[in-house]
Amino acid sequence: MACTHTAYSVDDPLNREPSLKELVSSFITLGSLSYDRNHGPIPYVEACTHVVTIDGLVSNPLRLTVEELATKFPQHEICCALECAGNRRHTMRTMLKEVDGLDWGDAAVMNCNWSGPRLKDILRHAGVHEARPGLHVAFSSYQVECQDDQWFGGSIEIERALSNDAEVILALEMNGAPLEPNHGYPVRVVLPGIVGARWDQESTNFYQRRDYKVLPEEAVDRDAAEPFWDKTPAMCEVPINSVIAVPEDNETIILSKLGKYEVKGYAVPQGPDGPITRVQVSSDGGESWVDALIESPRLGASAGDMVNKWCWVLWKVDIEIEKGSGREVLSRAFDAGGNHQAEHSQWNLRGVGYSGYGRARHLTVR
Repeated sequence: MACTHTAYSVDDPLNREPSLKELVSSFITLGSLSYDRNHGPIPYVEACTHVVTIDGLVSNPLRLTVEELATKFPQHEICCALECAGNRRHTMRTMLKEVDGLDWGDAAVMNCNWSGPRLKDILRHAGVHEARPGLHVAFSSYQVECQDDQWFGGSIEIERALSNDAEVILALEMNGAPLEPNHGYPVRVVLPGIVGARWDQESTNFYQRRDYKVLPEEAVDRDAAEPFWDKTPAMCEVPINSVIAVPEDNETIILSKLGKYEVKGYAVPQGPDGPITRVQVSSDGGESWVDALIESPRLGASAGDMVNKWCWVLWKVDIEIEKGSGREVLSRAFDAGGNHQAEHSQWNLRGVGYSGYGRARHLTVR
């Protein structure tokens, strides 16, 4: 393998999201329209010298190069949505009450094609053949120091890591090309249905133990949160969600000659319970709802010609809405597992996992 490294790095964490209108312009999210969430600087990493180590409670410890990951194991491709645990934090902050965290809007999500070897194949090569209860597979990166720890890590239960249905991979490519540096070049774990943050125990990293947790509502500040960090499980599966991308808050919208306006957005299922089966939109505060058209394409023979359960869907619908100012449009989603959005989800100090109705607020309608 030729020794190459990425062309850029940053000194500080890179955190950004695209505009919603651009985000929903394509079912597959281009790298230029993806969100970025980092707790430390993006390092230079050379693919030819990078090594993935598998050790701990394994009978055959491994040190695998990127080339070995690409050539010694069957490659698996999956289309799935990757979503930040803090997506829609701004809505929780403004609709419920103040939270502690970066002020993410509704666009900290991306839907991409990922490819690389299955984690279960690598673990079996390391001698792990059964899912012993209570064990975790921990993922750790020691490339750079993070804001709150010297390294970044997270973990998942070993049952999920060894499950064929969970489709966990070590991704080498995104959308048919090598990973970009801000997306984990040259290799990253992809955990379908799991929040973008995550062997004998759960990861001890700060971001697993003291962040990305839905703390109880009585944890109103950092001091009050102290007793709950070790008692509260780490957030794992993404909640069902829908977001209105068109129109956005504070827009002036012009009705058509038929007195309607086209609303667009995206929806993601809860964890492994996809696909999204229904999206509804309301322009009268939830008194009545209209079914939206789900536009998600079929994924072809590799996915059994069925919509992948890990993907988002894009949707649209023409609605009637009363003219005037201060108008609001709502959305709610349903998935194959029977999950559906409630008007609001639980407030928590870190502002993670918000999954209340999608909203376009403070609209002026003409």
